[in-house]
Amino acid sequence: MPRVNRTTVLTLLIISSSVFLLFQLYYYRKYVSKHAFLLQPGPYILSRTGHLTANDIQWQTVKKFLGLARHFGLPLFLADTVALTLLSQESLRQRDRLVHEPHCSFLCTGRPVTSFALHANLWKYEPGFLLAAEQKGFELLELRGRDPRLASMDNLSGEEIPLHFLFRLHGHVIQVVFLYERSGNYLWHGELRLKAHMDRSFAPFKLLDYGRHPGSYDRPELVLTVVDGIDVRIPRNVSRFLSEQRQARFLECRYRDARNFLQLYPDDVSADAVDFRRKVKSLLHLAGRTLAQLDVPFWLSSGTCLGWFRQCSVISYSRDVDIGIFIGDFRPDIVSAFRSAGLSLKHKFGKVEDSLELSFLSEDVKLDIFFFYGEGDVVWNGGTQAKSGKKFKYIFPRFSLCWAELLELKVRVPCETLDYVTANYGATWSVPVRSWDWKKSPSNVQRNGEWPRVEWAELIQVY
Repeated sequence: MPRVNRTTVLTLLIISSSVFLLFQLYYYRKYVSKHAFLLQPGPYILSRTGHLTANDIQWQTVKKFLGLARHFGLPLFLADTVALTLLSQESLRQRDRLVHEPHCSFLCTGRPVTSFALHANLWKYEPGFLLAAEQKGFELLELRGRDPRLASMDNLSGEEIPLHFLFRLHGHVIQVVFLYERSGNYLWHGELRLKAHMDRSFAPFKLLDYGRHPGSYDRPELVLTVVDGIDVRIPRNVSRFLSEQRQARFLECRYRDARNFLQLYPDDVSADAVDFRRKVKSLLHLAGRTLAQLDVPFWLSSGTCLGWFRQCSVISYSRDVDIGIFIGDFRPDIVSAFRSAGLSLKHKFGKVEDSLELSFLSEDVKLDIFFFYGEGDVVWNGGTQAKSGKKFKYIFPRFSLCWAELLELKVRVPCETLDYVTANYGATWSVPVRSWDWKKSPSNVQRNGEWPRVEWAELIQVY
């Protein structure tokens, strides 16, 4: 058998090695150099075609950002509504029907933005984090605003605080929402407002989950889990968080207008007035707890709503607390729940189908609960005169509900508060009226017939 020339073997090995090296160089220039930002420790998964897709870039961008946050001890949690919806139990049951990349079923939402939230008390302005993000290629748009917790009748300015950070890398935007603790034991985030000099093309602002308006949330319990191979915190009760997010809009008290009002009409600082405000605060908190246990939403109505809107407080001469509930949220055990909470039933007028009204007593302060009925493009609540059986109705334009704060309690108010107050009190709502006839004074009152006398025992109950 002829012997193989060593020179020939060496030549073949050199040629083979050169071809392999040329192939590696070609592959590096064609595929890897275009995505040099991905050259970091850790596994990288490409699509089946071997190319990086938009989902791959989103996944890698989120992974890189969360790695930075973890390194600097920032406990962000996932607040992205699309990703959380995919994580909800309803969607998990249908997961097999969803069409996603195998390695990125939840974080790859197909949107150019991913939202996270951070408890603001855990944020210390850390230039190292922002510098590291910049070194990784992230661009930053920082949005700040005035701190409403420092606003009051005496101080209308408040210092500026960070509200939203937007980090952009290769066309994908990470939104970080700062959540601040408020005195009503809830979390709040501010509105995202661009200043004149800011780049309006920096992010797809209309697609952002947070910032269209201020929002408020109960404090969510968080759990650390693995989502698409990435360690991330999420709300333990995802469905509840998403429900809160859809109804989170918050209205700040109008301190400037309230101060102007109180300059014209100084507040009553007598001992009786101070004691009344104390009792109202206690009663309102009790009502909030009781109805929350029944999962019944309510809002400030009538004079209590006017007091919040006009003077950021309660009207000391009103002598009662007024709240509204949509009749669809009525629960038969409301009366027993308030009695168990220590209140006595003062009267019950009407029925579930028509003009229901409940009134409870705590010490010497009344809690009036008005139930609202829908009728075309308006809603109304009823009123009953006990001695005559006459019925009245108070008509309001339809409204949605927002959150607000009164007496250190997070409460709902009509979002269209001015329309609501004007309907009830007329164009002169800003002028105090101490003499008030509930049958004649409201601008929106109408006669609504009478209860048949044979039904009075059931429909007009006074205790």
